[in-house]
Amino acid sequence: MSLIDTYRRTIKRKKEELNRLRNSKATELGKIPSHKKKILLAQATIGRTKSTATINSKYREIGREEKKLADIDKKVADIDKKIARIEGDIIAEEKKLGREVEREQKKRDVAEKKRLADSEKRMKEVSGMLNRHSEMHQETNRVLEELKNLPEEITVLFMASNPLDAPQLRLDEEARAIQEMIRKSEHRDSVSFKTRWATRALDVIQAINEENPTIIHFSGHGSEDDEIVFQDNQGNAKLVSKEAIVQTMMSTSDEIKLVFFNTCFSYGQAQAVVQHVDAAIGMTTTIGDEAARVFAAQFYSAIGFGLSVKKAFEQGKAALMLEGIPEKDTPELYVKDGLDPNELIIVRP
Repeated sequence: MSLIDTYRRTIKRKKEELNRLRNSKATELGKIPSHKKKILLAQATIGRTKSTATINSKYREIGREEKKLADIDKKVADIDKKIARIEGDIIAEEKKLGREVEREQKKRDVAEKKRLADSEKRMKEVSGMLNRHSEMHQETNRVLEELKNLPEEITVLFMASNPLDAPQLRLDEEARAIQEMIRKSEHRDSVSFKTRWATRALDVIQAINEENPTIIHFSGHGSEDDEIVFQDNQGNAKLVSKEAIVQTMMSTSDEIKLVFFNTCFSYGQAQAVVQHVDAAIGMTTTIGDEAARVFAAQFYSAIGFGLSVKKAFEQGKAALMLEGIPEKDTPELYVKDGLDPNELIIVRP
C-alpha cells in the first residue's frame, strides 16, 4: 500500500471519529434544556409553597439537576478537547498527504520527462534507420539500373591450364560442352565464347585486356592453399595466389560481372573476388572432370536463356543430380554485399 493510500485511510478514520464526537456533543447539549426546565419548575414550586418539607425537597432536586448540568459541561469539555485533538491530527495528516502527492507528482513529472526524452531518442533512431534504408534503396536502384544497361552481347572468356607435370584434365571437353549449350540457348547471339589454352599467369591480364569479358571462367587445377595452377614457360605447373587473382580482377576490366573458378578448392578465391565483381562461383573441395563439365555447361545454358545467376547456379546443381553425380554441394555461389543473385541477370538481349 502506498503512503498516499495510508494517509487517506487515516484521514477518513479520523473524520469518522470526529463525526462521532460531534454527535456525542450534540447529544449531551440536547440534555441541558430538560435539566434547566426541571430547575425552573422546582424554583417556581418553592416560590408558591410555605411547606418546609416541600421547599427542602425542591432544593435537593435543584442540586441534583445542577450536578447533572455540571457533568454535562464536563463531558462537553472533554469532547471538545478530543475534537480539537482530532482536528489537529486531520490537519497534520492532510499536510502529509499533500506533501506525498506533490512528491509523487514530481516523480511522475520526471518519469514523463524521461519517457518523452526516450521517445524522442527512439524517433531519431527510427528516422536514422529510415534514412539509411532510403540510401540502401537508392543504391539498390542504382545497381539495378546499371544491370539493366548491360551490353547486348557479353563475352565469356574461358582460360584453361593443364600443366604437363599435373594430372591431365579433359578441359577441351568442358569447353566444347559449354559452347554447345550456349549454341542451343535462346539468346545464343548475345553470348560470345572465347578460349585461351595453356594459360600462363601473365596471359590472364593480356586476355582480359583483349577481350574485355563479362564472365571469366578458369578451368584447371587448384590447391588447398587458395591457389590456381597455371603453366610456366616450360608447360609445368605455376601456382598463383588468391591475392594475385583478386588484384588482377581489381585492376582490369570494369565489365567483369562474374568469375567462375571451375578448379578444386577455389571457394576462398570466389569469396575474395566478390569485393570487386558482382558474383563468383568456387568449389568447396575437389571436383571431378565430369562434374565440372556438366555443371558448367548447364550454368551457361541458363545464362544464355536470360535467367538470373541464382537460377543458372541452381540449374547447374540440378544437372549434376539428374546425371547421378554426387557433387551437387561442391559448387558455391557468392555475391557482392547488397546484391540479390535472383536479380542479377547477365544476358539481357
